[in-house]
Amino acid sequence: NMYKEDFRNMTEETGNSSDSSSAFIHTSTMSTILITVYSVAFAGGGIGSIMMSFVLVKMNTLSVTTTAIINLVVVHSLLLFTMPFRIHYYVNKKWVFRMSFCKMVSAMVHIHMYLTFLFYVITLVIRWLIFFQWKDKVEFYRKLHAVAASAAVWVVVVIFVVPVFHFRYGRSGSYNDTMCFKFHKELQHDSVKALNYILIVAVACISCVLLGLQIFILVKVARKLSTSFWSHQEFWAQVKNLIFIWVIIICFLPYHLFRAYYIQHIRDFGQLESYNEIFLSLTALSCLDLLSFVLSGS
Repeated sequence: NMYKEDFRNMTEETGNSSDSSSAFIHTSTMSTILITVYSVAFAGGGIGSIMMSFVLVKMNTLSVTTTAIINLVVVHSLLLFTMPFRIHYYVNKKWVFRMSFCKMVSAMVHIHMYLTFLFYVITLVIRWLIFFQWKDKVEFYRKLHAVAASAAVWVVVVIFVVPVFHFRYGRSGSYNDTMCFKFHKELQHDSVKALNYILIVAVACISCVLLGLQIFILVKVARKLSTSFWSHQEFWAQVKNLIFIWVIIICFLPYHLFRAYYIQHIRDFGQLESYNEIFLSLTALSCLDLLSFVLSGS
């Protein structure tokens, strides 16, 4: 009996040690990738946000597109504020802050991703309305209306989204306080799975529609301008719209496609959680969009 008990204790200790290291299954590789991705996003995103802020001062503040870009700068800045804490965690492999702050940092990546996606769609739709001459220009009547529209978006986020993350996120099991961003137990709930599938389908379908419509517009412009389209400003204006779509395809779509597989097989392969974290980190690279806008003259 004494030998059996010693063997049981040894097994439990081994299991606990494996659980504690499960956050970094591929320690060196995963940590290096995550640190690199978030560092690039932090540096490029910070420079881009600062440069775009100076550009926005000279732009028409009544324009809906300008308002969307202003909100894009704000949501990028909020994510950039949380990135040093993520980098610190991946470097030290230990979360030294409160668990409630971990949830906020974790939630910010998701909030940033879907708000960025929303502002991209708004910007593209407005540019297409002008292209098809359904609208000469899309503007607010007063600056107060622009402020009210922006405030409405953020009020919805603060009232409906933030409380869900605060009160429901990380409530399905006991989590180690020294680990962060490991809330996979939430996927045990059918409601959480359903919400994830809805978001996956919505993002995938909208992305395909955006890409298809932009290609249709490019072909239409090319036929209209014949052989001179390479030197025509209208064609290159539509090409610049592809920046938004490529960011969606490169940064957002891979995460959602992998997420569908991840939800189905999370219990079969423990390392999937590490891969999910890497795909999620790619969404932070969307912070480089503002830098690309400024450098490309968009």
